[in-house]
Amino acid sequence: MIEHTRIYLIRHGQVDGFENFPIYGHTDIELTEIGLLQMEKAAERLRLVDVSAVYSSDLKRSLAGAKIISRYHDSPLFSRQELREMRFGEWEGLTLEQIRKRFPEELKKRAKNVVHYSPPGDSESIAQLAHRVMAILKEILSKHSNSKIVIVAHGGVNRVILCHALGLDLGNLFRIQQDYGCLNIIDYFPDHTLVRLMNG
Repeated sequence: MIEHTRIYLIRHGQVDGFENFPIYGHTDIELTEIGLLQMEKAAERLRLVDVSAVYSSDLKRSLAGAKIISRYHDSPLFSRQELREMRFGEWEGLTLEQIRKRFPEELKKRAKNVVHYSPPGDSESIAQLAHRVMAILKEILSKHSNSKIVIVAHGGVNRVILCHALGLDLGNLFRIQQDYGCLNIIDYFPDHTLVRLMNG
């Protein structure tokens, strides 16, 4: 078998207020009971996998899931700030509907350049998100070559990783669905990348 590193990439479970389509970004929010069950299910799916390490965003909604998954594995758990969701500035904590009502002109600006647009306030663009996410992914792949690694992160983070793995421009980010608690499997070979499962 050709040596490769396999990443089991998971989105955190359902969060409080999910029904209103909130933009939480760096806001530290808890999982719902359903969200915790989704993480239990993800942990069961990976129970027999020989995992070398588990990585997570340092936000509660990802870290809670990573801790559940780690129960089945005698491997280290690393909590990393670089795996946080995108920082949304003044949009943090608002729903999509609230953003549409309060920031119509900003949404027009965003539509013109979705990859490099940054919301008002202390925020970041998709391009900036991708820069930090791909830097930490490169570090993880280098540190754990020819191993199986779990990463529990966020919708935006996962989409960036999947876009890169599929060779897609970041402008295609929102063409990739990431449900709460979903599993993606990506194999990194020396000369190519293979996405074996997406939003599973």
